[in-house]
Amino acid sequence: MTKHDEARRAFLLGAAVGAGAVAGATLVPDALAQTHEPSTTGTGPAHSHAGGPGLGAFFNSEDAATVAAFTERLMPGAPGNPGAHDADVLNYIDLALAGAYADLQYFYRRGLASLDAYCRKTYKEPFRRLSAAQQDEVVAALEQGKASEFSWPSAAAFFNTVRTHTMEGMFADPIYGGNKDFAGWRLVGFPGGQMEFTAADMQSSEAFTRLPIVGLQAKAG
Repeated sequence: MTKHDEARRAFLLGAAVGAGAVAGATLVPDALAQTHEPSTTGTGPAHSHAGGPGLGAFFNSEDAATVAAFTERLMPGAPGNPGAHDADVLNYIDLALAGAYADLQYFYRRGLASLDAYCRKTYKEPFRRLSAAQQDEVVAALEQGKASEFSWPSAAAFFNTVRTHTMEGMFADPIYGGNKDFAGWRLVGFPGGQMEFTAADMQSSEAFTRLPIVGLQAKAG
């Protein structure tokens, strides 16, 4: 993992812990837990995506590949350290935009179109086809508001929104479609909703390691 990747991971992990993001169930609207059906609203057709189960509620294959690449640059994975791909952040965002975040569908469409326009102007290729180093340069340009081809949303607004949704997909309860296999919770040492915590657990200063981690889906079952 490069120093750049380590810095991005450290920022998102620090922001997640500082904001109490590992609280999981309260991080995102309850309505997201009910967004597992493809969108049938009049804002645009649902698209199928062959990348895996659950995808295609909102994104087409090209946009899905772009968002997957973008979120992985925000939260890059490494051996023993899960990233956005491992946590299925793409699935979280896809389901959210088909449901509780449907008001952001046009925002994402415009933002992704502007992103690829900027990449084609700068590198002659869409974002999903750029090298990791080139993608990092693009992400940095968006973060600093220096990327051309953006009007609405602005480059910085698009970056900040995707970064927020990446954090949600990493650390929200898995019932919302991300945090696959509790990857985000394990990363920050959050034990999830255990059936009980003993007096010794509450007094210990050591990391909590007892399994299993329980999420809302298990509680609902």
